[in-house]
Amino acid sequence: MPGTLQPVPGVTVFIGDDTPMGCQLMAAALRRSRHKLTVIGSATDSAGIRDGLRQNQTNVAIISARLREGATAGFSVAREVRTSHPNTSVIMMLDSIERFMVIDAVRAGASGVFSREERFELLCKCVHVISQGQIWIGNKELRFIIDSLAQDSAQSAQPPALAKGPNSLTKREADLITLVAEGLTNRDISRRLNLSEHTVRNYLFRIFNKVGTSNRLELALYALSRKRDDGQRN
Repeated sequence: MPGTLQPVPGVTVFIGDDTPMGCQLMAAALRRSRHKLTVIGSATDSAGIRDGLRQNQTNVAIISARLREGATAGFSVAREVRTSHPNTSVIMMLDSIERFMVIDAVRAGASGVFSREERFELLCKCVHVISQGQIWIGNKELRFIIDSLAQDSAQSAQPPALAKGPNSLTKREADLITLVAEGLTNRDISRRLNLSEHTVRNYLFRIFNKVGTSNRLELALYALSRKRDDGQRN
């Protein structure tokens, strides 16, 4: 069962790792952060993570790819979180930055990818950035994803995203995609375009359906690939 703490104002974080010690080390680092990060619970298996997120309102879930059930059990949990807890952003914790692991993390719906080889201080910054509705991914990881998109495109006469009709996007939708790719949050976008946050969310859901993406990171990568393709044609 997950260990649960009383939540306080600030960014709430739930930790899923394969050992209690791993959870404790991450929790200790987050509590020392200058950002207002509150660890509300932790678990070492999929069931514990599900229970913890169901019982606690969580802004960010740090989920290790490796849980007690196996080396990749965390990816399945991350996919469940995307569906069952749409207001909870996921950071996938990887043992190391490997191409297939990074791609699987993004496909699972992670808004951030973090390696155990990085410093704990960066993990605190990563949580803070993700809590603001932005994405956290390094240049090396981004190259893996772009290369994967290019490979998928080469294997298909018409990529799935293009098949859904990107040319049918309205100017407002195209502008919104650009702002997402720049890392702006829904609140930032609402102010920039003079829209309510509710309207921005509705626009995003329609855009996801049109271009065949399911989260902000995939949409940002889609925008980058489109920009690259347009540059090659010009």
